[in-house]
Amino acid sequence: MTPPDFLIVGAGIYGITTALELHEQGHSVAILNPDQIPHPLAASTDVSKVVRMEYGSDVEYMAMVDEAIDGWHAWNDQFNDTLYHEVGVILAVRQPMDSGANTWEWESYQNLQKRGHKPERLYPEALADRYPVFDHHNYVDGFYNPRAGFAESGRVVATLTDHARQLGIAVHEGQTAEELVQEDGKVIAVKTREGETFAAGHVIICAGAHTPYLVSDLQPFMRVTGHPVFHINPGNPQAFTPPNFAVFTADVSKSGWYGFPLHPREKIIKIANHGPGLQLHPEHDERVVTDVDEARFRAFLAETFPSLRHDPIVYTRRCLYIDTLDGHFWIDQHPEIGNLTIGSGGSGHGFKMGPVLGRLIATAAEGGSQRWSERFRWRHLSEDTTLEEEARFVESD
Repeated sequence: MTPPDFLIVGAGIYGITTALELHEQGHSVAILNPDQIPHPLAASTDVSKVVRMEYGSDVEYMAMVDEAIDGWHAWNDQFNDTLYHEVGVILAVRQPMDSGANTWEWESYQNLQKRGHKPERLYPEALADRYPVFDHHNYVDGFYNPRAGFAESGRVVATLTDHARQLGIAVHEGQTAEELVQEDGKVIAVKTREGETFAAGHVIICAGAHTPYLVSDLQPFMRVTGHPVFHINPGNPQAFTPPNFAVFTADVSKSGWYGFPLHPREKIIKIANHGPGLQLHPEHDERVVTDVDEARFRAFLAETFPSLRHDPIVYTRRCLYIDTLDGHFWIDQHPEIGNLTIGSGGSGHGFKMGPVLGRLIATAAEGGSQRWSERFRWRHLSEDTTLEEEARFVESD
């Protein structure tokens, strides 16, 4: 059998969108994934992921998500299914946005306006009247942006994978990449834990948290962190159902907390923490939410959504991030190993970019460049490098 032009390791949002883009460019493509798709432990799994343009002073990321949202609408139309729900996003803060205490929210608000969007400022009375579930004594300002929402993440990956199969892309489930086979300085195949060897003209690693373990050169520049996720069964679901509620952040750059309205299928509210997380190994360490995590979550609910503070938690998981030290994507060909491209480094904010990720990674694998490529090139980072995403809560020493 003739090896495919491109073999992709990992069928999450990075891998499956890359496969579709390369197929569209006329290449033969195969993709490997451990277990089923979506993998039950993959970052792309779960019921929802935020889609928001708010990136503080980072206008390039804002532009990327603005374009991605067009892509989310296009997927809804293409598959005749609401995979993306444009319910808007609420950015709520504990101090006035323009006081100097909430730079991420304030700069996001201003940059949205500069791009021609119309976010709605939520002064204290408006926030309390429009979204009474917030504790209006603790949250006094913010804004609502209607061009935002959430994607049903697991269903998105499953839908795109089914589409890939229909196009003739070879999808190999239950194949765990374990070794990159090299010859004359190039990668020519991937060996799997299950004993198979898959040859290819070019290999693309989109393996999420497993990426630095397959490409050891990346280990100094990446770390795997786990973040608590809670699903709660609300006693008053109507109060959290759009348009009464939306995706939200709650002083996120200082607390890490963000979440979703009532899920239309699962009938739960998902809330998670975009903070430092726990550094762990994707296979050797347990991915459990601890009693300390739950206590912090209950304290957050009491201060933010008092009506939820005693409602039952029906599910928890510790979602893995593959953090680059600077918090930016890593999308480039390997500088020394031929026929090898990396598409990784989501750092907890990658899924929203789904409709533009495949093009970025495919372009890099083909040896090309586009307007966002330079920022995500192979680079050398030191232990002194800090995360640059302004929404990410990082505890001070």
